[in-house]
Amino acid sequence: MKLQNLLLAGLAVAVGMQALPGVASAQGLQGKPITIVVPFPPGGTSDLMGRIMAKGMSKRLGVPVVVDNKGGGGTLIGSQHVARAEPDGHTLLLAATPHAINASLYKNIPYNTRKDFRTVAYMAEMPLMLAVPADSEYKTVQQLVEAIKSGKKELTYGSSGVGGSPHLATELFLKPIGGKAAHVPYRGSNPAVMDLAAGRTTFAFDTLYLIMTQVEAGKLRPLAHTGTQRHPRVPDVPTLSESGFPDYNVTSWFSIAAPGATPDAVVETLNQAINDTLKDPEVVDFLTKQGMMITGGSAKDAQARLLKEIDTWEQAVKISGASMD
Repeated sequence: MKLQNLLLAGLAVAVGMQALPGVASAQGLQGKPITIVVPFPPGGTSDLMGRIMAKGMSKRLGVPVVVDNKGGGGTLIGSQHVARAEPDGHTLLLAATPHAINASLYKNIPYNTRKDFRTVAYMAEMPLMLAVPADSEYKTVQQLVEAIKSGKKELTYGSSGVGGSPHLATELFLKPIGGKAAHVPYRGSNPAVMDLAAGRTTFAFDTLYLIMTQVEAGKLRPLAHTGTQRHPRVPDVPTLSESGFPDYNVTSWFSIAAPGATPDAVVETLNQAINDTLKDPEVVDFLTKQGMMITGGSAKDAQARLLKEIDTWEQAVKISGASMD
């Protein structure tokens, strides 16, 4: 799906909604336009996710829903903007995994992730994939684990950078093994995965979607993924829980969050609109092609999951020793 098409579609919906009655005003909202703040630059998966959700939510709420990209600061800039916004449901955050990681990664985070946000709904998640070069001697997770334990070879793993989910997921993987591998941080996932494919590092975790592009090109071998069940795109690839790590479960995910004091009625109205949008064939097609699995569900469950995610990633941050000012 091209960004231009989403922009045009979103504009058309926004204009059309101006002529509709205030559907949302009777459901706790005030009938004003809604802004979804995406704390990433335009053009990436998060941006596209925000735009396709904005389009569907606008149809269901009867008000314009627009995307405002506020990238930078490791997502802190956009998140802080939402945390300080009026808690009336008209300023929302497209939250992703860094939203939970940053709660413990940054020493001086300008908000309290647990208290200053209400997660309206989880939308989708994607497992991370553990992979090695296609010609690697390691053909199973067990073989890689034994090599890490033995310490006989200098093993390396690449990541998108210090404190990113691939880095922290690897540290969670290494902790119960008891062995070590040298961390090679890159400026983003693409160069990390490309160097893995070229054999410059031993193994890496990254999103299923990105790893599979190189698997399908014959350059990487998938060993396992981090989901709780086998993924329909790669049904022959086991989960890490099947591979000797029964308690391992971290994923890359997307949710919508509102300011912490947003009223229950508003949150429920937004939650219903999000869940309905997640059933839209266009949205299902987009998410499926990205390798994501649709989650949805209640606002209560979504907030409980956020708190659990914060705890999980806090453990990983402590293990890794990563820290940002």
